[in-house]
Amino acid sequence: MSSSPVELADLLDLKLLPAWVKEPGEAGNYEHYTGEEESGARTAGRGAPRGKPKRRSPINREKPFDKSRTGIQPPTSKPFPSGRPDADRRHRDGLRRNVRGREHRPPKAKDRRPPNRHAPVPPVPLEITVRFLPYLPALENVVVQIKSGSVAYSLFSLARLFLEKPVGYVVCLTAKQESPLFQLGDNGMVSADREFLERNAFRFAHGDFYKIEVSETDPIKGNFSNVARCRSSGTLLGPTNHHSYQPQLRSLYEQRFSRRMSFADYQRQIEIVNDAALVERWKEEARKVTTYTTLREENPSTFSSAAETERHFRSHYLPGLIRSVEEATVGGSHSRSLANRILNRAIEEAWAKETRSPSNMMQELANRFRQNGLHVFRHRRGMLFVSPIRGRAFVHEQAGVSPSVNAILKALSGKAAISRKQLFEKLIGDGVNENGEARSLALASDLRWLINEGYVIEFNDGSLDLPRVKARPPTSTNATDQAVDTTAATTLWPLQLTWPEA
Repeated sequence: MSSSPVELADLLDLKLLPAWVKEPGEAGNYEHYTGEEESGARTAGRGAPRGKPKRRSPINREKPFDKSRTGIQPPTSKPFPSGRPDADRRHRDGLRRNVRGREHRPPKAKDRRPPNRHAPVPPVPLEITVRFLPYLPALENVVVQIKSGSVAYSLFSLARLFLEKPVGYVVCLTAKQESPLFQLGDNGMVSADREFLERNAFRFAHGDFYKIEVSETDPIKGNFSNVARCRSSGTLLGPTNHHSYQPQLRSLYEQRFSRRMSFADYQRQIEIVNDAALVERWKEEARKVTTYTTLREENPSTFSSAAETERHFRSHYLPGLIRSVEEATVGGSHSRSLANRILNRAIEEAWAKETRSPSNMMQELANRFRQNGLHVFRHRRGMLFVSPIRGRAFVHEQAGVSPSVNAILKALSGKAAISRKQLFEKLIGDGVNENGEARSLALASDLRWLINEGYVIEFNDGSLDLPRVKARPPTSTNATDQAVDTTAATTLWPLQLTWPEA
């Protein structure tokens, strides 16, 4: 049985190729081909840019094209099927150019793209040390509260309490000698960039050198249908036909935008708003006149504009105001609103790290508590506590004390600490009998005596325990006190210590 011959069209259909691939190609007519037509077309393709005619030299202008001189007959053009010679010619030239570009494309280089010169440079990290210290008035208040009672407080929880609110701590910044910090005056704004302080010195320190007074003038008369407003700041500058518009525009530009853009660019940010409410608002704001009076001169000078006051500030006070420091102290509330973003971010990251493990704050508190006569000791898996009473072991003979004292010491000798309520239930039960109240008062009196003498420790969470007295005293107390409490993060006691807001 003879099989039918397989046609080429069937194979193409199996490959699911597009229709234009299946069309048979046109047979080229090379009867009059000499090889110079294509070379001339290539030269013309690489000549003048697309859409622009190639400029002819003076020689070509004088000598027009002569068919008899070259001996080359121009190729015969086929009729255009679409009836639009220009469109079909552009289509044919585009196909020929694409094919030629693929055939004669140079080999790809590894990387021909020029380096990005405008790539953002990562900020250089600040080489400063950030330490958090307890705020002195808050610390004194806490010391008074601890001394007024007989309760032991967790040093870990106290450190968290001081770091929780900005009023409880101050930030100490220490920089290297080769890259110091810069500060306005003795207690002014701190920054790592001197130019930033110079640009914003008047905004940060004008309250220390000038007295600012705001007064109201007579209401503005006239009917205005629109008002100019700054898009960047939202400031109302007034109608464009008002006499105060140009001075307000120039003053606002010099104060806030002169270092960012030109005055022409800033004028493009101004918009005209047709709103009666904004016009009335501008009239109320325009009635307020601000004057600046010097405070550190024998003969005070008064200025009616902020721009004029800033020029006076830069010429008289700024040259000796900025100083370089290696160590600066910033208040807790002030440290959260620093104008220098890089420095502000460094303080924020250090605060988050210190809150998770407040070892530095605990060390500072332990030293300050010892200086104020408080006792810092270790208890409960090596955790640090502070108490006004120094704990000691009960060394008296059991026959020389009351039975209730011996019962209390025996009940507290277990491994786990118990609360006051659990201790009373264990020793006297529910206290319903006739002698229950008397026994409760006697037990409370004996327990108070043991706590005040240091034989029993009462913690701020209400638990009671015996002091852990070592048989051999440690050789170095400072080295042991400076260790970090790794178990304190899972055990927190409620603290009742408070201090007035600054």
